[in-house]
Amino acid sequence: MISFELGVEDLADTRFALSPLYETVLSLRVLREPGLSALHLPWRRSVLGVLDGLDTELLMSVVAVRRTLPDFLTPRPAVFAPSFEEELAAVRRTPPDLVRRDLLAAHAPDPLPAPLLGALAPGDGPVLALRDALCAVLHQYWEAAVRPMWPRMRLLLEADMTYRARQLAMGGARLLFADMHPNLRWQGGVLHIGQMISRHRVVASGRGLLLVPSVFAHKPAPPVSPQEAPTLAYPSRGVATLWVREPVADTAALVSLLGAPKARLLGLLDEPLPTVELARRLGVTASAVSQHLGVLYATGLVSRARHGRQVLYRRSPLGDRLSGSGKPV
Repeated sequence: MISFELGVEDLADTRFALSPLYETVLSLRVLREPGLSALHLPWRRSVLGVLDGLDTELLMSVVAVRRTLPDFLTPRPAVFAPSFEEELAAVRRTPPDLVRRDLLAAHAPDPLPAPLLGALAPGDGPVLALRDALCAVLHQYWEAAVRPMWPRMRLLLEADMTYRARQLAMGGARLLFADMHPNLRWQGGVLHIGQMISRHRVVASGRGLLLVPSVFAHKPAPPVSPQEAPTLAYPSRGVATLWVREPVADTAALVSLLGAPKARLLGLLDEPLPTVELARRLGVTASAVSQHLGVLYATGLVSRARHGRQVLYRRSPLGDRLSGSGKPV
């Protein structure tokens, strides 16, 4: 078990971040082990055909036998939504002693695989060459396998953060972590992360807690090293909707009343979603969705609220009753 001890100031500094680099590195587990998550098999099948020319042996070698990953490849995001290039630049600045430490810690007690043996060579040169080679192949992999999907992934992650922020506002830290994952338990100012290979306790000491929702995390993923600041990548909600269109069951009466497009929209709005994400799930244009949402909003069937640069729509209590999705009031 890994535990994060959080004081009052640390809770006040708890924040969320989006990390394209986290997603890129965590996706390597799914790429190497297709049985890890059946939800991602459509993505994996689409990716396998675009990896020609990449040093996949080096790429796959960073995933240890026990599925741990070197901490230096997932640096703590300094801002809410850094670009992949900004995060990779931080990796390129990692000192050689930290590269060596993290590679050995991630693979322990097993020996380093052959592509990573440069970390054991004397002097800094071989370690720095290995670090730069990893950065180069990660950048190629990001461009081929993750970047084309990143816009829709980001929408999903932002929707998760909206939900989590609402949980925190309604019930504090206890409610925030209550349904994040069964391996998480909040008690007495300490966040306990179960089912971990490592066993250590990290005192935040004013560094706060950073939460990173992830498409590819199959369980909570804290840093391997106890020296790292409290950071937690956790499985995002709604991943099952990402790679395939979500089936929507329409009742004949509702379709007759609203028409099929509006009935499908109403069925999707169990949680706040932006226009672009709704268009993605339905396979239509954003402008078509906007027209239908305008009618649903004008008739009181959906509500809307601004979140940053996006407008999020959700089924209203009246819409719940009409669609049979809500409880009578």
